Amino acid sequence: MAQDDTSAHLVEVFKALANPVRLQVLQWLRDPEAHFPVETGIADPHEVGVCVSHIQAKLGLAQSTVSAYMAALERAGLVRSTRVGKWTHYKRDEERISRLVDVLGHSL
Repeated sequence: MAQDDTSAHLVEVFKALANPVRLQVLQWLRDPEAHFPVETGIADPHEVGVCVSHIQAKLGLAQSTVSAYMAALERAGLVRSTRVGKWTHYKRDEERISRLVDVLGHSL
């Protein structure tokens, strides 16, 4: 990845993480069983992720706001989305987060 591409990606990541709600969701997704009602989920939270409706319920925010927050995290490469029926599930992209940590270690 070229230096300009790396810098642009880091800015996108920092923008996504600058919002305390998005940062909180990313932390919750690290251990979904501890933070979401996985027994009512239709998919394995580690395999597929947490349903956006569970994230919305925990946050108590409008669906459109939660969707925008999750889209920002996805654009930054911090989460991946998977459709299961009519529902979107999100999980952390641990591989990309690990690479991001490496890039930060070498860039800053």
